[in-house]
Amino acid sequence: MSTTPNTPDNAADNVERLTVRNATPADVPAIRALFERAYAGAGIGGYTSAMIRGQINKFPEGQFVAEADGELIGFCSSFVISGRVALKPHDWTWITGGGYASRHDPNGDYLYGMEVCVDPAYRGLRIGQRLYDERKKLAQAWALKGIIYGGRLPTLRAALTRDENRYDTPEAYVEAVEAGREHDPVLTFQLRNEFKVVGLMPGYWTEDTQSMGYGVHLLWRNPQVSDELEEARQKEYGGRLMDTVRVATVQYQQRRVKSFDEFLDMIRYFVDVTADYRADFCVFPELFSLQLLSMQDQELSPAEAIDALTRWTDPIKDALREMAVRYNINIIGGSHPTKMPNGRVENICYICLRDGEVHEQPKIHPTPNEVYWWNIEGGHDLAAINTDCGPIGVLICYDAEFPELARHLADQGANIIFVPFCTDERQSYLRVRYCSQARAVENQCYVVMSGNCGNLPNVANMDIQYAQSCILTPCDFPFARDGIAADTSPNVETVAFADLGLKALREARYEGTVQNLKDRRHDLYTTVWRER
Repeated sequence: MSTTPNTPDNAADNVERLTVRNATPADVPAIRALFERAYAGAGIGGYTSAMIRGQINKFPEGQFVAEADGELIGFCSSFVISGRVALKPHDWTWITGGGYASRHDPNGDYLYGMEVCVDPAYRGLRIGQRLYDERKKLAQAWALKGIIYGGRLPTLRAALTRDENRYDTPEAYVEAVEAGREHDPVLTFQLRNEFKVVGLMPGYWTEDTQSMGYGVHLLWRNPQVSDELEEARQKEYGGRLMDTVRVATVQYQQRRVKSFDEFLDMIRYFVDVTADYRADFCVFPELFSLQLLSMQDQELSPAEAIDALTRWTDPIKDALREMAVRYNINIIGGSHPTKMPNGRVENICYICLRDGEVHEQPKIHPTPNEVYWWNIEGGHDLAAINTDCGPIGVLICYDAEFPELARHLADQGANIIFVPFCTDERQSYLRVRYCSQARAVENQCYVVMSGNCGNLPNVANMDIQYAQSCILTPCDFPFARDGIAADTSPNVETVAFADLGLKALREARYEGTVQNLKDRRHDLYTTVWRER
């Protein structure tokens, strides 16, 4: 979709510096706020944070923001696609993969313009023109044939319902705009930018009542690319991601400890070892911190146990962050029961990056045992996390058994999904393992499992543990035959390493024997996440 400013406010008069740059995940809140301003009064819902993260993570080169004296006032989103797909009639949900840019194909031959919006208060600065120019430069740099998108017609309904009723059909209105007899604030602008009308697409964006749901199918051809040059072009997707990521999964033995320092010494040992092997990620199991309850001389009631454990949240988080920075490794901190400000308890994984950032991922689905024993409640947010090794996601144990969650992370661009787990016996473990392998196949991503072994006799609901930690891959020729990059012996404290190729992952997604992400039927179904 594409829009331009629609109110005459004059904040542009005092701008001293205006820049256009690539968008980053840190811009997501400001981009969402911009949508609210740009589409005010149009009755159109904005993008979710997850959608914007997906757009940036899948094709960072194609997302631009404009800033006036540091304030974000414009946004432009694009992805690469095959003309064979985009030149056919389509609707917005189908072509964009539900707003996540899921149809991005680095082997495509056209740029698809997903969004352009500008703050209405900054008219007169040609922000839209600047963003369109960046798109054209990108298409030329990538030797693409051109740019395709569906534009809005924000004055269509008014034009067809005026008293003089000069236009009987949307087609007649578009013809009048093309001929210069009618001015449309979006289409007229696009025609001046050398875009040609391919046709009208009814039902393109049903929320857009001003455009009566229509989108005008537009095309700009890149004059610098002949068919022969386009066929011969060679390009690499992205270029921002490292090619190989080394991951280490810790199969951690639960044993009695006498102090918090003793617990930290054990964690630090594994962080040190995996860092010595130059791992990029060190993964610990779900609820690995329950070991701290063994410091008690007698078994606590479940309510007392959780209350005692939540007091260690800040010390654990601080210690993991310090280790991540000191040992130059990203730590997936298993999970730890955490008391929220409103008094509820959630099972949260603390992801501590080696640059000092700390992210939180709550478990969305607590198991019946967690609810019964500890009154743990499910969280509400599931976000891909940007790291120096590309976007990742975390699904805590039971969450891996819900395919919608992994798909939501994949839509946001996650290449690796970490699954800290805690299971008591083999059949429980196999549920998580089989589902994790399915998530790797469905989403053509890597899945890393890390579990506990050993036991804690005086800790309720931690009597026995079963684990066989592993690193899983899609099942295709670039990967290990059985879809297993690394495995461990069951119930033995150990570490497993694997080097995961991101280039191989991209090749599988776009050129593999099967292409699960690319071949989804966006015309039939999509995953919708309700943000709170």
